[in-house]
Amino acid sequence: MDYIYKTEEYEAFIETEKTRIKNGIIDQYIAIRKAKGLSQEKIANLTGIARTNIVRIEAKRNMPSIDILTKLANAVDMELEVKLVEKKKGNNKE
Repeated sequence: MDYIYKTEEYEAFIETEKTRIKNGIIDQYIAIRKAKGLSQEKIANLTGIARTNIVRIEAKRNMPSIDILTKLANAVDMELEVKLVEKKKGNNKE
């Protein structure tokens, strides 16, 4: 179920936005993990997250928390950065 944030000028489906953002981060993480030659098993060992959960996250069957995303970022020697950016013109409805 989506939560809706709505003003006269803007409407956002919160759950859809959360999923879009997390999926983008997961895609980046997977690309970096593979480029660095790290296996899911190695990531599991580095993070303390069960390999089965790594598989579910990478398949986007589990939506990880910011804490888990931070652990994954650290495991591939990256930092997780979340920031606010200007809206793109014409993108005020999801």
